[in-house]
Amino acid sequence: MAPTQTRPIFCLLLAGCFALSSGLLGTDARPDSSSLTAHEWGTFTSIAGDNGQAVDWSPLTGSTDLPSFVEHFRNAVFKFGLRGTVRMETPVLYFYDSQEETVSVKVSFYKGLITEWYPRASRVEPSTSLNDVSLYSKQADGSIAWNSVTITPTLRANFPADTSYNPYYAARQTSSTPLLVKTSAGDQQEKFLFYRGVSSFAPPISASVTPKGPLLVQNHSDEAIPSVILFERRGDKVGFRIAGALQSQALLDSPPLTDSVDSLGRDLEGLLVTQGLYQDEAHAMVETWGTSWFEEGTRLLYIVPTSFVNSVVPLSIGPAPSQTVRVFVGRLEIVTPATERSVDRALATHDTVTLSKYGRFLEPILQEMLKKERDAAKLRLLQEALNSVYGAKVARNHLGN
Repeated sequence: MAPTQTRPIFCLLLAGCFALSSGLLGTDARPDSSSLTAHEWGTFTSIAGDNGQAVDWSPLTGSTDLPSFVEHFRNAVFKFGLRGTVRMETPVLYFYDSQEETVSVKVSFYKGLITEWYPRASRVEPSTSLNDVSLYSKQADGSIAWNSVTITPTLRANFPADTSYNPYYAARQTSSTPLLVKTSAGDQQEKFLFYRGVSSFAPPISASVTPKGPLLVQNHSDEAIPSVILFERRGDKVGFRIAGALQSQALLDSPPLTDSVDSLGRDLEGLLVTQGLYQDEAHAMVETWGTSWFEEGTRLLYIVPTSFVNSVVPLSIGPAPSQTVRVFVGRLEIVTPATERSVDRALATHDTVTLSKYGRFLEPILQEMLKKERDAAKLRLLQEALNSVYGAKVARNHLGN
């Protein structure tokens, strides 16, 4: 066939293919790739022992900071006896979509137990009939799943609330798409999926005070820790030192106490945005955790490597989003000589206000001080203080039963 004869036939075939493809697209206007985006932020909180490694502690002995509608494993007070090396706090999972879409979500937790969540989950493993929670958290993986989460751009906001002020609500101040979960008790609406837990895994970082004073910080993961911040607060004076990425190890001097929490908050927001969070998400995270991160004492704040997050908190979303960003901030509390001196003075003068500033960390601080103390009188004083902490914990458990 001559070339001049093939051209009309080729054009007809091309037009037919275009018409066929247009008809197929007309039955489902969605593109091949999902328009769904998922962003998540959360925290890992631990306290370092004398060797720099995270120690076993009771991270849930403080007062609850969650609204009444949040669901708990068993009940809100069982957790006072739960011990671990890591408190996974407030991961919130945001979704962004231009159209209504229903997804399934599952999160596993290495050697961990999911302790709080909202909206109501389809299942939480282990079941609430578990007898020995502490033993479980050291032997197996926990998980939580929402089988059907409807992401609805047109959903009229009707989010749950209670009458007390709570940092939980700061997480809603984003442009994320509202979502709906249908339960036997009715529809539950929120701006995100929320969960928390306790685990016994080792964080990717350690920090110990060297004999000469500087803090030896070591990275135990296979990936660089993107950013490390040394923070200290003594009364109204605060200071911080941003050390940048940590490849293997570094020595950090105590920062001069000449800064402000506002300036650190702004710097932290910038770091979170460079890790992939939207500006309003970064702001919501700092608003949620700023008070806690910037309280009395010395601590490391660090960006947890993404590969480490995915290994200890595997996330599965179906259908898969076109983009998933997960940014976790680690917090490692350091028992420095300055903290020990502060606690010593407070115990000697019965300064309960200063002791209360250390909150849930007071128990492990006292434990670490007891290990090193040789003076008999101080040993008795430390042990009495620790017994008082344990007594308060037992009282809270009793009131809750």
